[in-house]
Amino acid sequence: MDFSSFLTSLGTSFVIFVILMLLFTWLSRKPGNTVVYYPNRILKGLDPWEGGSRTRNPFAWVREAVSSSEEDVINMSGVDTAVYFVFLSTVLSILVLYGIILLPVLLPLAATEKRVYVTNSTSEGTFNELDKLSMGHVKEKSPRLWAFLIATYWVSFVTYFLLWKAYKHVSGLRAKALMSPEAKAEQFAVLVRDIPPPPEGQTIKEQVDSYFKSIYPETFYRSMVVTNNKEVNKIYEELEGYKKKLARAEAIYTKSKELGKPEGSRPSMRTGFLGLIGKEVDSIEYFNEKIKELVPKLEAAQKVTLREKQLRSALIFFNSRVAAASASQSLHAQMVDKWTVTEAPEPRQLLWSNLKVKFFERVIRQYVIYIIVALTILFYMIPIGLISALTTLDNLKKFLPFLKPIINIDAIKIVLEAYLPQIALIVFLALLPKLLLFLSKAEGIPSVSHAVRATSGKYFYFTVLNVFLGVTIGGTLFRTFKKIQKDPNSLVDLLGNGLPGNATFFLTFVALKFFVGYGLELSRLVPLIIYHLKRKYLCKTEAELKEAWAPGDFGYATRVPGDMLIITIVLCYSVIAPLIIPFGVVYFGLGWLVLRNQALKVFVPSFESYGKMWPHMHTRILASLLLFQITMLGFFGLKKFYYTPFLIPLPIISLIFVYVCWKKFYRSFHNTPLEVACHELKEVPNMEQIFRSFIPPSLNSEKADDEQFEDALSQVSRMGSFA
Repeated sequence: MDFSSFLTSLGTSFVIFVILMLLFTWLSRKPGNTVVYYPNRILKGLDPWEGGSRTRNPFAWVREAVSSSEEDVINMSGVDTAVYFVFLSTVLSILVLYGIILLPVLLPLAATEKRVYVTNSTSEGTFNELDKLSMGHVKEKSPRLWAFLIATYWVSFVTYFLLWKAYKHVSGLRAKALMSPEAKAEQFAVLVRDIPPPPEGQTIKEQVDSYFKSIYPETFYRSMVVTNNKEVNKIYEELEGYKKKLARAEAIYTKSKELGKPEGSRPSMRTGFLGLIGKEVDSIEYFNEKIKELVPKLEAAQKVTLREKQLRSALIFFNSRVAAASASQSLHAQMVDKWTVTEAPEPRQLLWSNLKVKFFERVIRQYVIYIIVALTILFYMIPIGLISALTTLDNLKKFLPFLKPIINIDAIKIVLEAYLPQIALIVFLALLPKLLLFLSKAEGIPSVSHAVRATSGKYFYFTVLNVFLGVTIGGTLFRTFKKIQKDPNSLVDLLGNGLPGNATFFLTFVALKFFVGYGLELSRLVPLIIYHLKRKYLCKTEAELKEAWAPGDFGYATRVPGDMLIITIVLCYSVIAPLIIPFGVVYFGLGWLVLRNQALKVFVPSFESYGKMWPHMHTRILASLLLFQITMLGFFGLKKFYYTPFLIPLPIISLIFVYVCWKKFYRSFHNTPLEVACHELKEVPNMEQIFRSFIPPSLNSEKADDEQFEDALSQVSRMGSFA
């Protein structure tokens, strides 16, 4: 790619962003679009245009984003979102400090180096203007390399300093949230797994109650034994489905009264497959009959589940936050695989089907999943190749013969031959996060937020290894395979040599990510189109309409690894090709503005973990820094710089820094400190309400009494609760 082509690509991306921003300004002012552009405010009962959002000024959203405080973000989207913005602002600060020193110092040094020809070119093709601004333009053994060596130290120590400050800040945010005077249900509960078999003549519930009441006689409130809810969930989902269908049928009937005759037209349906075959019946009467049949069936299934399907795990409730925090950090049994007690997640986060998984089974599952993920990362081209092979026209005709008449049409045949394998690849990569989330849950993880963190880690390694390192050294490895066979130790040098050859690709990649990616994020064109199509053709009830504009959350499982990939790219090129630093600054600066707007107006968090994602973000930034330091060692070696060993301490310092941060901060993220938990509450918590918030919807009774829950949901203590 030559310089003019690069500028054309950059300019095109910028124009697309401006168009999408103007579209956002115009569309967000339309009253019919408020549920797409301001769902968070609407769900909180606020005025969508509060603060002057309804204006013709295309930059009004920027002013609102910049003027918002961290407290505003917490109030609208929770602590996890505020922590994500600490991550964005920290990385932005790091890159700005890189640029302040590296751009005015390294660019002139590289550009003024006199040489007849260029070696270690920074880019493929004839992109000579960028070559002259990179470390690749500096001669071997040149004294100017000292500046690049010092710059490597600058990059490292700026990163250490700002990450340390950020860790302290996030730790304070988490502590402040957990010290809140508002009672949070999860702070009064612990999750107990690996309960041993009960003694003869005793139920699991009785065993759990007696065990914890003997250890915590003053603070133990009540227990809830986890049950196998598979059958009752099935009946409950069927019942809820019929309730939705009944509401839809009644809405259609009401609408027919308004549009047609006063008596209206009652909707009808067929009872067979997909409502296409079978006996024709009145929809409203049919759904009412089904609901009447299922209600007693559900109640009977609830009683059977609670009495006969108890599992060896439970939720234990305390009338004190301190007691719950203390219990979650204590060793309760001599054997590690008995009475495992951990903090309880939020009720909405619990993965009930995973709570029954035993200790050693969890360990085995974890290692098996790690192996599967490692194989997926290393050999992901195999399934992609298989998919591509299976989606050829000949194979489609062979395996799906009924498609032959369609495939033989010339126009369709040309399109399929051109795009089918690529579409298959795109679909596979789009499904990858879902596969990784499924694998994370298969480990036996008990909560949604923990599964998201695990998925984020797997996806990070996948993107870094396959997108960054794959693009960087993949071609080099194939070209120099014989050299590696003769000298395996040359791998580090190959990494250093492979990096400069892809500067142009990554500059364009980062530019595309921040202009087009964030432009689409801000404009919300896809959700807007989907919402209006659903509202016009599918939605009949208010519940269906609300479901159509449900905004979703930030999607940390894929968003954070995407950001980490950009950090890795910019870090590794920051000294070799400093021109990439401004692109990184624009990416995180624009991302901060756009996502701040989305946090205040659009996204609704699906869980709250009080910043537990931060230690993982912190560690992965340092992993990227370590990759940068090793790469610089290799690149300085290629330059035959005599003082290259001066860089050897940096990876060691990075590992020490990771260890110190882990020891100092991580424990308070894994557990709630007792000094945090002991703060007074605004009022005495309603323990019965806290207890009931953990009952699964399929087991939740609308009756006022507790008789049907006496088997699995014990009622040991009714003493007054206190903080």
